[in-house]
Amino acid sequence: MEMAVENGVDFEDYFPSMVERMGREGFIMELCNGFRLLMDGESGLITLESLKKKSMALGLDDDEIVCMLRKVIWMAMGL
Repeated sequence: MEMAVENGVDFEDYFPSMVERMGREGFIMELCNGFRLLMDGESGLITLESLKKKSMALGLDDDEIVCMLRKVIWMAMGL
């Protein structure tokens, strides 16, 4: 399992074990549920405002949000 540490926050890549346990279809459905949970209801997008508001309700702090956003940017850049 891959682990990334940034600013004292540890993130483990659970995707491979989740796909193994849930199957590909179940895993994709779970990703979609997570997207819907974080998205802005009006725009259908995950905005900074919706991410911040809804992630607070999930107990994530600002450092964890920033680390998640950096990870997404790095992945999009192929880093």
